[in-house]
Amino acid sequence: MKSIKILVLVLLAAFIFGCRSSKTLTLKGEVNSKMTSKELIRQNQSQNARFKTLQAKVKIEYTQDQKTQGYTVNLRIEKDKIIWINATLGLARVMITPDKVRFYDKINNQYFDGDYALLSDLLGIELDYKKVERLLLGESIFNLKEDKYSISTQENSYVLQPIEQKAMLELFFLINPAHFKMDSQQLYQPSKRRILEVDYKTYQKVSKQILPENLKIIAVEDTEEVSIEMEYRSVTLNEDLRFPFSIPAGFKEINIANAE
Repeated sequence: MKSIKILVLVLLAAFIFGCRSSKTLTLKGEVNSKMTSKELIRQNQSQNARFKTLQAKVKIEYTQDQKTQGYTVNLRIEKDKIIWINATLGLARVMITPDKVRFYDKINNQYFDGDYALLSDLLGIELDYKKVERLLLGESIFNLKEDKYSISTQENSYVLQPIEQKAMLELFFLINPAHFKMDSQQLYQPSKRRILEVDYKTYQKVSKQILPENLKIIAVEDTEEVSIEMEYRSVTLNEDLRFPFSIPAGFKEINIANAE
């Protein structure tokens, strides 16, 4: 996988969060054989996160070619409007809005300022702000009410998949029977030999909301694989936050389409 892809995956991964005043959920519900896909979707969507703003520190580790690197970043989110991240010592900064994706990297003196088109091509998924936010909050990347799904079980999870899978993109959503949040989201592109899997290892309860606590992202393209794990710390909710962002002078613009 190209090095710029690793950077983008790490930056996207950092948008997930946890809470110091949270309580890890240890519930192990049992699947209900009479559950319908419509009822499961209703239960799942009733658990969607609700907050105005969020601030957190996030510990990230990513592994490629059996080499692991770790980072700690600061995260701020204004729900449905802005995702902002600042790496240690200000070495990198990101701001995502519904219209734009912007980030810069002081180590290599480079920046990106554009829309979602290039990132969508890069990751093999048609992205927008809502999809990024849903994915990173333990919510379905796609609106489950916009398609028809079949329901089955796998180990101790419900499994939703489109009744008519698309040849270019196969989708599988594993849902926890205890709290109805995602256990896993799995996206396959067989023709391009691409896999994106997001496994939500544990959740936590924060102010009566169920939010991700630990998760792992696995991105595979052909024979190359990157895995990213997050641990979420020191979150505060609904404070007044600032989102400063300015690309330093003299930095070189990144062309993701041609980046190696």
